[in-house]
Order: sequence, then C-alpha cells, then structure tokens
Amino acid sequence: MSTCSLEHPNGQKADSLPAKRLCKGVCAQDGSVGGGGGKASRAVEVSIVIPVHNASCWLDECLQGIEDQDYTGSMELSVYDDASTDGSRAIVEGWRERLERRGVSMVISGHDSAQPRGVGHAKNQAVSQSSGKYLCFQDADDVMMPQRIHLQYETCLFNSTSLIGCQVRRDPEGSTERYTRWINNISQDQLSTQVYTSHGPTVIMPTWFCSRDWFQRVGTFDEGGKGVPEDLLWFYQSVGQGGGVVRVDQCLLVYRYHQQAATHSVLEETIWNLRVAFLQERVINQWESFTIWNAGKQGRKLYRCLSSSNQKKVRAFCDVDENKINKGFYTYEESKERPKPQIPVLHYRDASPPYIICVKLVSGESVCASVCPVVRCSRSYLRQVGNLC
Repeated sequence: MSTCSLEHPNGQKADSLPAKRLCKGVCAQDGSVGGGGGKASRAVEVSIVIPVHNASCWLDECLQGIEDQDYTGSMELSVYDDASTDGSRAIVEGWRERLERRGVSMVISGHDSAQPRGVGHAKNQAVSQSSGKYLCFQDADDVMMPQRIHLQYETCLFNSTSLIGCQVRRDPEGSTERYTRWINNISQDQLSTQVYTSHGPTVIMPTWFCSRDWFQRVGTFDEGGKGVPEDLLWFYQSVGQGGGVVRVDQCLLVYRYHQQAATHSVLEETIWNLRVAFLQERVINQWESFTIWNAGKQGRKLYRCLSSSNQKKVRAFCDVDENKINKGFYTYEESKERPKPQIPVLHYRDASPPYIICVKLVSGESVCASVCPVVRCSRSYLRQVGNLC
C-alpha cells in the first residue's frame, strides 16, 4: 500500500460508505456481505485484495492489470479505502462497469476519518469483506501481468498450505538492484532457509497468493499502524505454523519503488528485532550451545540482542581476522553481571558447530547466514543456508 501526492483530475472525493458489492446471483435481501464465502455471496474462486490510501495516480494502471487477466475462473475485487483524500475511491468506483463486463464482481468500503488506520487494518478489512476461496494480494501502486492469477492459482492448488509469490520487474528499472536480484533469483529451497534475512519475507507481500483456509489458520495482519511491518509478522506466523513458501518463476508483477511507499515508515531496527526474536524462537531456544561466526560488529550486535539465557549458550565467536582472534575474547561491557562476561574469539578452524553465521557475501551488502550445523562451511554452502544480517 502506498501514498501518492497527486490529485485526481476530477477533484473527486469518495464518501465514507459501507461495503458495496455488485451481486451476480443470490445476495442477502439487506445487501449484507461476509468474509469467507458465506451463503449470502455467490461462489467466487479468487478475491483480489487491495488496500488503498491516496493512490489515485496509480489506480488506473493497477485496475487495468486486473481487467487484462487471462484467468477464466470467477474473480472478485475487494478494495478497502483507508481515509484517502485524493479521490481514490471514486476512481475505483469508476471501473465498476468495465470490470463487471469482464466478469469481475466488486466490493468496496472504507472510512473517511481524519487519520488512516494503517496497512494491516486495511488489508484485514479487505479480506473480511471478500468471499473468494483464494486470496490474491495486490498493492494499489503495482501492476499485475496478465498471467499472474491463473499461474499462481494453479500453483496454489498443489500447495494449499503455502504462500505463493512470483518474480517481479522493478519500476523504475535499476532501483533497489540487489534487493530485486535477491527477490527473483534465490532458489526454491532458499525461500525457506533465508527467512532470517535483512530483506524480509522471501516472497514479497505484493506478490502473495494463498488459500483463504490457510490465511484464516494463520490469522489476521497486525494492526499496529504506521511503522509496523505487518507483512513480515504475518510471514513469520505462516512459517512458524509450518506453512510453505513457493515462487512462480515468471515475472508476474510490476513492483514500483517510490518514496511515498508505506515500507519506508518501517525502521531497520524494528526489522532487526523481529528477526532476532524469530531466530531465537525457531532455532536458538532449541540449542544447548552454539558459535557466532563473526567477531565483528554484526556478530557482537547479535550477541547483545539475545536473551540472557541464550547469551549464556554462546560458547565462542569465530573469525578469520587475526587481529580479532589475537584479542582472545570479547567483553560484554554493557552487562550488569560481575564479572562481565567474556566470550572467547577463535579461528574458525577451532570452532564447534552449530553456528549462527554473519558474513558479507557481496561487496557492500551485508548478509549473515544463520543456521549451519556442519563443522566446515564453504562459500557455496553459505549461499544456500538461511540469513540473518
């Protein structure tokens, strides 16, 4: 979801209205609708879920992409307008007739409060008012390719408890080049093993497709509002419940980069803390002891951010830098313990597994491989295991 400063050319402002659904088939006499394909709604196979906040300059292209889908099953567009002031809802309403001719039913709602309630709230509302058996998440500033829904739908049929993503094309081209390369090129195995990376979910939120049953099992998005990475939190919940991660290896989305994107409101430290918490929950809490591979800045930061009980499990740091190794140990100066903890710094050949590995694999790009249960690790192996930094 994004914000955008441009005004709609007609200067229109949508009123605050409850959800309005185009009914084809049998609807409740009072016009009520409910999430999850209740009896009041016609059977819908795929609901396209779009949260909107001041996205007027993107919406025509976004909705054109929906109209151009080659998927032949039943589709529904569910839009929740989170207090837009630029006529976004009026633009969506203006597409109703065209999408109806295409066979896409629509349900639109929102609010016109003084302040938006956040991306998580908007997504939850859009999901709740939808009725499709499958959910296709889309940001208002992105554009789906014509094959997106049918290819992800077919993949989801065989991966009902997985989150399905796809490759993307960045717009403008060349923006966030390393991140885009990572999105598109990590292997299918790495989609699960690199869940601790600084990049966030291994399939990005605007490409998500999953069954409604799986979404309901995992739960709703966090509604903490601005600055909360609701996508990462939901992704961790899905993985934590045993959900798979699958990517369709075709470019099915134009993924826009601009300074108004909501993702810029999330602090790096927030992401770091969530990743460390997930790593502890999923891995370190189950270990009796381990080694941190990297006695430098990132390795020491990881140690300081661990719970006190998990800090005590760190048997050593290991490194290849002789200067660090020759110091013999790292002293945790911020500790309230007396004497202050001193953790040995070893050459990696003398260290013992398992490891949490923090290394730079690409010049200028910090990537820390996480769980390594073997005694010796080659660079090719490090590229395969999960990441932290």
